[in-house]
Amino acid sequence: MLAGYLAHLAVERGLAANTVASYRRDLRRYLLHLRSRGRLSLAEVAEADVRAFLTALREGDERHPALAAGSAARAVSAVRGLHRFAVREGVCADDPARGVHPPTRLRHLPKAIGVAEVERLIAAAGPRDAPLTHRNRALLEVLYGTGARISEAVGLAVDDVEPDQVRLRGKGGRTRVVPLGRYAREALRAYITRARPLICAQGRGTAALFLNARGGRLTRQGAWEVLQSAAERAGLDGVSPHMLRHSFATHLLDGGVDVRVVQELLGHASVTTTQVYTLIAVDSLREAYASARPRAGHPSS
Repeated sequence: MLAGYLAHLAVERGLAANTVASYRRDLRRYLLHLRSRGRLSLAEVAEADVRAFLTALREGDERHPALAAGSAARAVSAVRGLHRFAVREGVCADDPARGVHPPTRLRHLPKAIGVAEVERLIAAAGPRDAPLTHRNRALLEVLYGTGARISEAVGLAVDDVEPDQVRLRGKGGRTRVVPLGRYAREALRAYITRARPLICAQGRGTAALFLNARGGRLTRQGAWEVLQSAAERAGLDGVSPHMLRHSFATHLLDGGVDVRVVQELLGHASVTTTQVYTLIAVDSLREAYASARPRAGHPSS
């Protein structure tokens, strides 16, 4: 049954070889667990056996370290898939894993940098008045000033930029219009009028907004390198394009912007995705409160 299920994953579902290998390891451990409980076939397995396996994953034993929630969730997903496959193939009448759900993964709050750090980053775009410096500054201003994903930024065309707004194409082909703040407007104007024509002359001509040194469209990797170089010059560690997107959202919420407005600006399909930033905003308020009133204690206490 295990071999048939793994073949199903690889051939019919087209899972990557590494994923299938991970499932194989998880399911071999599961079958050993069942054998230790006297279950010699999947038809004999009860829900209690599956739950006991989840407990064993989280607690570990002399042969296996305790697994984090993410790794345990993957193993439980593999077990649930195996039992569904067994029912579908007629090997078992019931699915004992149906009521056993993977452990909830901890939600990691997005990281954001402060406004002063953003200013340091953009100021470190490169040598003053060089054409590529204008491009770098405009790129960084767009990433932070609109909350654009890196793919959205490098996918921009010149015609997507208007005097006070920019048109971004997001996930699922959804298009949204995001206003441009003064700094982003000025950086884009300087790049488009003074620098882009010089850079474009190095290539064959393209409608892309952000260009590489050869006059072609700037790639995602190229944009990453622009950001990393600026961060290194600014003395900032761990800065990523997504961190600028997180900073954009966090700073808006800190400034009192409604979460549904931020949802629209970020291009999130659901406001639930955006609401994670409200946790950061609350933490910032608590820190500010504690800093201003050191004897006040925790605001919620």
